[in-house]
Amino acid sequence: MSPLLEFGAVAGVGCGMAGLARLLVQPAPKLAQRVRPYSRGGGGVGLGPDFGRTNADAKVIGSFFRPLVESCVRWASRRIESRSDSELETALYQAGRVDMTVDEFRVSQAVHGLVGASVGGAFGAAIIKSPIVTLVLVVAVGVWASTRVRSKVDSAIELRRARIRLELGTVAQLLALAVRSGSGPLQAVQRFADRGNGLLAAELRSVTVSVRSGSRESDAFRRAAELTPAPEAARLFLLFANGVDRGADMASALLNIADDVRDSRRDEIKRKSIKARSAMLLPTIGILAPVMLLFIAAPLPSVIFGNR
Repeated sequence: MSPLLEFGAVAGVGCGMAGLARLLVQPAPKLAQRVRPYSRGGGGVGLGPDFGRTNADAKVIGSFFRPLVESCVRWASRRIESRSDSELETALYQAGRVDMTVDEFRVSQAVHGLVGASVGGAFGAAIIKSPIVTLVLVVAVGVWASTRVRSKVDSAIELRRARIRLELGTVAQLLALAVRSGSGPLQAVQRFADRGNGLLAAELRSVTVSVRSGSRESDAFRRAAELTPAPEAARLFLLFANGVDRGADMASALLNIADDVRDSRRDEIKRKSIKARSAMLLPTIGILAPVMLLFIAAPLPSVIFGNR
């Protein structure tokens, strides 16, 4: 290998490892950003209002190239992520990542893909030394690294869905008691949301906040049914929306929801137990079956040919 290729491989590995370290370990915020709220307007510590400002030239250069970089990142992310911005926003809300915007999600995907492609290219150039294999590694590792961001969001959604299903049976029974005691649908939800904890309580609390902000009660419940990751919780919210509009008997329906959730969980546990027992039998069959076949086949030559 020529010295130029060796230098390029080392530089690629170094850039890839630096990018990976940047993704895993977030740097601490700068001191100027941390003390800027206290230094605005010239505080009493002798610091002027210009303390903590960055260089104006750097701001101009960053503002000049930012649209180009953002458009390239969006283009790359849309090639990887086929969902629209509204679907991504709903997915981030369902995953509990309300601190991340859609643009930040797309930038994270693009950065992960770039770092993965750099690492794969550097590994292929330094170890395998084949242009075709290096190109395949660049594409494969880049796509895998970019899809890791989506898989994390999907895993968070599945975890939140499972937790909401665990809470739903008890919450439905408590709401049924509140409704049976004479409370209205929104009053029962407010009573539980003010005292309860958990993911479902947080979603019910968001409904009460939306109502206090001026939304109609039924619209707030239907919006919560669209945003929740659990279909069973969506059924609960739609029940409250219909109860607000039509005044139906909700206590029996809430108890039916609790019973259906427990029955579905019981069936799911049975299916998992059957799969676990089947998985436990596989090693036993895989180890004992060849040994038994050997014991059965060992005397066959002497029986067939009469050799002892």
